[in-house]
Amino acid sequence: PTQTYYTFECGPVELDLIFTAPMLMDDLEAMTAPYNYITYQARSLDGRTHEVQLYLEATPQWAVNTTDQPVTFEKIEKDGYVYLKTGSVDQEVLGKKGDDLRIDWGYFYLSAVQSPDVTVAIDEYYAAKKAFMSDGKLSGKAENVSPDMEKQMTVLAYSDNLGKVNEKTVSGHLLIGYDDLYAIQYFNDNRMAYWKHNGQTDIFDAFAKGQKEYAGMMKRCADFDGRLMQETAAAGGQKYAELCALAYRQAISAHKLVTDKEGNLLFLSKENFSNGSIGTVDITYPSAPMFLCYNPELLKGMMNPIFYYSESGRWNKPFPSHDVGTYPQANGQTYGGDMPVEESGNMLILATAIAIIEGNADYAAKHWDVLTTWADYLKKEGLDPDNQLCTDDFAGHFAHNTNLSIKAIMGVAGYGKMAGMLGKKEIADSYLATAREMAGKWISMAKDGDHYKLTFDKSGTWSQKYNLVWDRLLDLNIFPSEIAETETAYYKTRQNKYGLPLDNREDYTKSDWILWSACLTGNTADFETFMLPVWKYANETTSRVPLSDWHYTSDGTQRGFQARSVVGGYYMRLLEKRLKK
Repeated sequence: PTQTYYTFECGPVELDLIFTAPMLMDDLEAMTAPYNYITYQARSLDGRTHEVQLYLEATPQWAVNTTDQPVTFEKIEKDGYVYLKTGSVDQEVLGKKGDDLRIDWGYFYLSAVQSPDVTVAIDEYYAAKKAFMSDGKLSGKAENVSPDMEKQMTVLAYSDNLGKVNEKTVSGHLLIGYDDLYAIQYFNDNRMAYWKHNGQTDIFDAFAKGQKEYAGMMKRCADFDGRLMQETAAAGGQKYAELCALAYRQAISAHKLVTDKEGNLLFLSKENFSNGSIGTVDITYPSAPMFLCYNPELLKGMMNPIFYYSESGRWNKPFPSHDVGTYPQANGQTYGGDMPVEESGNMLILATAIAIIEGNADYAAKHWDVLTTWADYLKKEGLDPDNQLCTDDFAGHFAHNTNLSIKAIMGVAGYGKMAGMLGKKEIADSYLATAREMAGKWISMAKDGDHYKLTFDKSGTWSQKYNLVWDRLLDLNIFPSEIAETETAYYKTRQNKYGLPLDNREDYTKSDWILWSACLTGNTADFETFMLPVWKYANETTSRVPLSDWHYTSDGTQRGFQARSVVGGYYMRLLEKRLKK
């Protein structure tokens, strides 16, 4: 979950490289640390002793959007550590927004402990490697520096002389990291990353802390990885654990953690390889299971901007906004349309899930007025949604969406459940009764022989009813259990080699939703039936991209999207086990 291991052989010498991101969700300081560790370990394979030197380099491509941007370089020695630094010349802080862009403000750093065996240099791309190959070390100078990468690529080069290496492992480490100066613009207020504590901690403080904590952090990460793999394997089997490990860092990394002026957490997602929206409610919703399992405060951090947007009067519609801007500028919704039923249901369901996990509805109580507005909207508009988008917006607008209707019913029921937890008995009874009434109508409207329809008005259609998973998990018990059993049995007749399609219209699927649909009945065999093809997809896909959540079920290739936080939804089975102990 927090580490990636590679092992290489070079003649009679074996080298391990371990990339570690200290993303421990119970320690926000570690989770948001602006550095990762690179550990290297060498050993002899033939029982003889060998002289071993290691070379590693980074380019200023880390710190620009495109290679035609001029860059600067600097070598810094401070408090026993050496730093190589690079960044753009222009430094237009928070100047760009959108999708498929790279940060071009702030600075990339490569850092190591100063040592006689370690040399660093800022040099021309080929010259650095030539020096290392001739002498096994670097000049230690910053010489051939060009601001123009397209004319001359300059590297930040690092070398460590490991000396005589036998079968006993010899190791070392360095840190790479990024200081983004300011991370997010939140309603026209530039906010620093969480680890900076509003400027009280600088990048050198952070790196020095990272170096001092290296041994302890490696142990903490290894211990956490072991625990996560153990509990996810217990919940869903070894292949399920591997899916969860694959999703872990991606789900966290597609966010930025900052605080607002009052100190409230803002955990803002970026809708990667989609449209670049920031703080999207229907990205929060699918990702929620992982954060509910490991730190509900982070889920609140995703919801806080949406609550603030409505409660401040900046957003005045009777349902939540879709987003709060385009990453990294969170100044208000930029998405072209609304998702009224979708986002209302999402916010109400997630507020309910937080209440159940925490054993109280205190968070909901803080936002009760706006939650009431949204619940009332769903009572009025949710049973048979008119022509609108849902989270599966790539499929386009359509009306009478049965799965979206379930979300509305779950939202109304969730509001009733929270009202009961807050001692509002009359309100609880009323909304839960309304939800049951809506569910009764849903059943008669959606029934289509041996399954339930995609839309109320079209027989011979079907879709995954993944929103139904909350009925059992949150003990809402609005629908008869036979609904989930009927749907699950039908899904088994529709499944392909690499997963269950989203619905009857296309061959493609959303793997996060499959993992939800896999939990509809709570039956282990049902879960494995739908989970295993997703593992097969992840293991065999020929699309060489960060994990895509949108793929074709027939051949396992990417349909679109990648590197998105929604894969946190893979943790639904673990969440189920925690809630249904």
